[in-house]
Amino acid sequence: MANQFIVETSARHVHVTQETLELLFGEGYQLTVKKELSQPGQFASNERITVVGPKKELANVSILGPCRKLNQVELSATDARSIGIDAPIRESGDVAGSGACKLIGPKGEVELKEGVIVAKRHIHMTEKDAADFGVTNGEIVNVLIENGNGRKTIFGDTVIRVSNSYALAMHVDTDESNAAACARNQMGTIVK
Repeated sequence: MANQFIVETSARHVHVTQETLELLFGEGYQLTVKKELSQPGQFASNERITVVGPKKELANVSILGPCRKLNQVELSATDARSIGIDAPIRESGDVAGSGACKLIGPKGEVELKEGVIVAKRHIHMTEKDAADFGVTNGEIVNVLIENGNGRKTIFGDTVIRVSNSYALAMHVDTDESNAAACARNQMGTIVK
């Protein structure tokens, strides 16, 4: 159907710097690709770590690659609460003053003073996609989720993120996906 896009569920994951990766896995370590993701050049790696909060820990958390300039831990609100972290809802990359945690890898540990967020739901678009949908970078929209299961949902406060390095897709976390009973190939529509 025209004017629709895939809605992907983004499970808990971590982005790390090369320095942090080496502290966790050893000097000179490089991430290995497990699966390519929908966004060009992004991948889920084979490497897994443990995220530790004040109350408990989450084991076997995936690292997404490639390495980034900042460390960032993306959890659902349920995950963050369960391990005792006060994680604000933020756009990716906005980690100043966010939640703290410890990361544990096979070769070492890293204390993050900030970096834990609940990712704000967003739609990745190219400039052409944005023009086709009549939206602009940073615009806040509502997205209708319909799948015939009795849980029609409208997600408000959805950020448009425009770059020609993106592929058209909306990202929601596991809490949001479960609340809307999103299907595997769930589609969304911007509503005004």
